[in-house]
Amino acid sequence: MVTVYFIDRVGTALIFPFLSLYIIGKFNVSMTQAGVLLGIHSTFAFIGNLLGGALTDKFGRKSMLIFGLISSASSALAMGLVQDWKVFFVLISLTGFVSNIGDPAASAMMADILPIEKRTDGYGILRVAINLAVTIGPAIGGLLAGFSYLWLFIMDCVISYLSAFLVFTSLPETKPDSAEGQPPLIQSITGYSKVFKDRLFMVVVFLTALTAMVYLQMSSSLPVFLQRLHGITPQQYGIILSLNAILVVVLQFSFTRQVKKFQPLHMMALGNLFYALGFAMYGFVSSYGLFLAAMVVITIGEMVIAPIIQTLVAFIAPRDMRGRYMAAFQLGRGVAAAVGPVAAGVILDGNHPQWIWYAGGIICILVATGYLYLKNKAGEKFLTPAVST
Repeated sequence: MVTVYFIDRVGTALIFPFLSLYIIGKFNVSMTQAGVLLGIHSTFAFIGNLLGGALTDKFGRKSMLIFGLISSASSALAMGLVQDWKVFFVLISLTGFVSNIGDPAASAMMADILPIEKRTDGYGILRVAINLAVTIGPAIGGLLAGFSYLWLFIMDCVISYLSAFLVFTSLPETKPDSAEGQPPLIQSITGYSKVFKDRLFMVVVFLTALTAMVYLQMSSSLPVFLQRLHGITPQQYGIILSLNAILVVVLQFSFTRQVKKFQPLHMMALGNLFYALGFAMYGFVSSYGLFLAAMVVITIGEMVIAPIIQTLVAFIAPRDMRGRYMAAFQLGRGVAAAVGPVAAGVILDGNHPQWIWYAGGIICILVATGYLYLKNKAGEKFLTPAVST
């Protein structure tokens, strides 16, 4: 499972850090227009994610993983080949719909495979694999973009098909038996009502959405901001992202061992404070060395947050509803990805583009406060066995 994640994320990391630059350069549009397009992509990704969660609990983890990998690879390749803006608009919507349709299956399979006391460590290992991929992806993507952006889409397609082959040949199906007395499809669809009535879980989703609105600027607005205001090239930006990934690869295991000893909501608050400082730095620093330093601060926050939040969601979700809970958890990220690029595009095209990062810092401070409040209200509900041991 980790190997599949690694290979597939190499392909993803080839494209998406440079997608906004590709759209602006190829179709000669403003950052606001590019932000709207990325927002549409994310809106369809959210819809596909919810559908994928329901289908994961009906058809199984393995089949949805394979379908998601093949369909997203094919649509992304088509997106790189088209020349017409209207056709590209349709394709990026389709790509968004299928890009996340297999994600709930992947997250549910990880939770199925790992016993509860090992999930925090397991998700830490997964973070290392993903960021090792991100170490390689943007660096290669930056080089390929210097020749032709089309090569990014071709490589992503090949890599996703390879991942699908590995899933087909090497992974078992881990879906539990469906509940008796209710048709699986109806159960899968109506099961979302139970998820959305879980108020404490939905508060976590809301706070995650605010954090994601800031974090996702790293791959949408940040490369354009650095290029316009500071002359940073795609190759230099690729190095900044690679630094993030290298730090995770080297340090995530150590961070995971430490953060799982503490109350998880305290760690979520701490991680968001690091995010607040790191993202705000991009608004008031102007040298390449300090851009790298800001990424170090952001990465520390990421290494604190990532294994904890995934463990919490896996703990809260009933085993036969993990696909839907994992999909619902992505609701926050989906909303953020739909709204964030549009809002950031308007700010970036305005007179004070630095406010993207000032606002990001303020939002993350508010989120940290929200997690501390949630701890006082329902801390024991989120004290998982993996953390308490």
